[in-house]
Amino acid sequence: MASAAASASSMLCLSLQNPTKTLHFSIKTHSFHFLKPQLPAFRRYSTGVTPISPLRGISCNCSSTNTTHYEFSDGSSEVELRLQLGGQDVLSAKDIFLDADGTSLTVKVQQAGSIITLIDTNSLFEKIKPAETIWYIDDDQLVISLKKQDPNLKWPDIMESWESLSAGSMQLLKGTSIYIVGDSTEINQKVARELAVALGYTPLVTKELLETFAKQTVDSWVVAEGSDSVAEAESAILESLSSHVRAVVATLGGSHGTAARTDKWRHLYSGFSIWLSQTEATDEDSAKEEARRHIEDGNVGYTNADVVVKLQGWDADHAKSVAQASLSALKRLILSDKKLPGKKSLYIRLGCRGDWPNIKPPGWDPSNAADAAPPATLPN
Repeated sequence: MASAAASASSMLCLSLQNPTKTLHFSIKTHSFHFLKPQLPAFRRYSTGVTPISPLRGISCNCSSTNTTHYEFSDGSSEVELRLQLGGQDVLSAKDIFLDADGTSLTVKVQQAGSIITLIDTNSLFEKIKPAETIWYIDDDQLVISLKKQDPNLKWPDIMESWESLSAGSMQLLKGTSIYIVGDSTEINQKVARELAVALGYTPLVTKELLETFAKQTVDSWVVAEGSDSVAEAESAILESLSSHVRAVVATLGGSHGTAARTDKWRHLYSGFSIWLSQTEATDEDSAKEEARRHIEDGNVGYTNADVVVKLQGWDADHAKSVAQASLSALKRLILSDKKLPGKKSLYIRLGCRGDWPNIKPPGWDPSNAADAAPPATLPN
């Protein structure tokens, strides 16, 4: 079941030192991203490792002579960008240089023998159809029409950013709650709070709920009764929260919590789970090796979580960057299968029986291992 759950998973590795390049490779059913400056990008296919152009960075790698002077509108099947040319002595279309490809857009103008960059980004909000790009000059504006790959996805802005991801994620999540799991309780809490504020969700922290209930700290509880007792109590809390919508839940990190135990995930499956994990990998090869090792070892986070975000270092001041990386990975995950929010809702309605992602029909008994009923399907 765990390996099946990973088939829809997405993983993002985040370097907090101004990431601009992406190392993208696949191992088995997982998709891994490792962000690190000044490194080439690779995608691993069954035929080997092939270099590709970077698809996306965490932050907008965008430069402009005046980034605030543009107009943007979403027209369903296409988006329109109007860049101000005021002050630029653009004589004709021959002075305009435009390159659009996938999620990248570069616009330059020639003025008095010099090339001026108006916009240069590899972080469009989502993919476009570059062959259908249309542009023209309208008075002192350059008008660019970009055809969207997904006409049903509303673009809040031309580029993927913290603001556009915060605004655009609501249409994808459809109220599904988010569970922040991982090795560090502190990181889980800080990132969860950033996500809750951005999405307008309710922030919930299992550590605070546990300590209020037990009237003692989690550390003292572990000393007195052991980590299994704490994990059982957190599991009970997660059960009560599993039917909630529009919540971001920060769970216990390390070995004390429910998320570290494979058999305690049945209620975590009710929402989108994001595993936050620190890494010492500094390049593509070491990141690949680390990923392989975790998969071979059956690491809970790599096999059960919907999204894994790897952090190269940690600073509480960068919690928003990690939250942005998480939203970006969630966006890609849901766009790869838009039925996921509905499937999570179905899983909750059937009682969070632990049969994720292969949901069984009503009446299936999770205690009967021999029950081989076919999975339920969502209506079209």
